[in-house]
Amino acid sequence: MSTIYLDNNATTRIAPEVLEEMMPYLTDLYGNPSSMHTFGGQLHRKVEQARGKVASLLGAEPEEIIFTSCGTESDNAAIMSAVESHSRKKHVITTRVEHPAVLNFCKHLARKGYRVTFVPVNHLGQLDLDFLFKSADDDTAVVSIMFANNETGVIFPVAEIAERLKERDILFHTDAVQAAGKLSIDLKSLPVDMISISGHKLHAPKGIGVLYVRKGTRFSPFVIGGHQERGRRAGTENVASIIGLGKACELADKFLHEEATYLKTLSDRLETALLSCCPDTRINGDVENRLPNTTNISFEYVEGEAILLRLNEFGICASSGSACTSGSLEPSHVLRAMGIPYTAVHGSIRFSLSRFTTNQEIDTVIQVMPGIIKELRELSPFGREKFFCPPD
Repeated sequence: MSTIYLDNNATTRIAPEVLEEMMPYLTDLYGNPSSMHTFGGQLHRKVEQARGKVASLLGAEPEEIIFTSCGTESDNAAIMSAVESHSRKKHVITTRVEHPAVLNFCKHLARKGYRVTFVPVNHLGQLDLDFLFKSADDDTAVVSIMFANNETGVIFPVAEIAERLKERDILFHTDAVQAAGKLSIDLKSLPVDMISISGHKLHAPKGIGVLYVRKGTRFSPFVIGGHQERGRRAGTENVASIIGLGKACELADKFLHEEATYLKTLSDRLETALLSCCPDTRINGDVENRLPNTTNISFEYVEGEAILLRLNEFGICASSGSACTSGSLEPSHVLRAMGIPYTAVHGSIRFSLSRFTTNQEIDTVIQVMPGIIKELRELSPFGREKFFCPPD
C-alpha cells in the first residue's frame, strides 16, 4: 500500500534536487568551512552561495541571514535577543494561537517575571488588531506574531502590524515557518525586524533553520561560542543542510506562484467534496485569507484521533493539529482560542498538501473519508442518525 502524505505542515519530503545538491557534502566534501586549509575552506564559498539563495527568497540581504538548527531555535533566539537587548523593558506581546515554539517560550518569560500579553482571535482565527495595538506600550520589548497559522493556515496582516509597530519603534518578530515558500515575502518593503523559517517545511532537510535580522537591529546571541555566523550563532556550520536549504529556497522562489495555484485547486476540491458528502462538517479558519495548501476540517461528534487511525489504515497521513503537540490529548489550543464548539474541536483534521500531492491522492481521500466518518458516527451515541451521500 502506497503512502498518501497530507501532513506537510508537520514536515515535507526532501526534494530530489535538494538531496542531489547535498550529497557531495555528506560524502567527499566533508571539511569544516572554518578551516584554514583549502579542503575545508572551499566550503565557505558554498555556504555563502546558499545564504544568498535564502536571502533572495525573502527579499533580504545575505548578511541579514543567520543559519540555525530549526525554526524553534530561531523563534527562541529572536525573542530572547529582543528582551536581552532591551533589558529595561519587561513586556512581550504574542497571540493565543502561536506555535509552541513561541507560545511556550513566552510563558517561560512570564514565569521569569515578564508581563506577557496574548492577543485573542475571533471565530475565523483573525487577530484582534485593536487589542494588539492598545496593548503595546513603552515597556514592550518585542511583539512576536506568526505570519500564517500552522493549524488553520490563516494568514495574519503582518504588513499592517509591522508598519504600525515601526511607527512606535517597537521590535517585531514573525514566525514565518509555514509561510516561507508558500507566500511571497519581500523584506525590502515589509518592515519586519526578525523572521524565522525552517528548512523541513519547504522540502529541505530537518535540522536547519534561519533567523533573519534586519540591518541595524540590536542582536544578542542565543548560542555562544565560536565566531560562526558573524558571531551571532556559534557552532560548526551544518554545511550539507545549509546547501540543501539554499537549493530548496531557489526552487520555492522559482515556482512560488505556479505551486500556490496548483495547491489551492487541490485543497478547494478536497474541501468541496468533503463538505458535500459529510454533514455536520465545518471548515475552521478564514477561507478567504489562508495558505493555499492547508485545510482544517471539523467532523462533529467524532474523535479526531479515531479518524486519523482509520485514515492510517488506508495509508493516508494527516494530523489533528501541530506536530509539536500531537502527543497531547488536549484539544487544539488554536481552535479553542477561536471558540470552535466542543463537539467540533475534538473532531478536527488538518490536511496540508505539497507540490508532490497528486489529483489521484485527493480522489482517494474523497472516496474513503465519508465511509470512515459514517462508521465512526454510528459507533457514537451522538451520531447514529447522521447520513451521507455515497462516494463517487
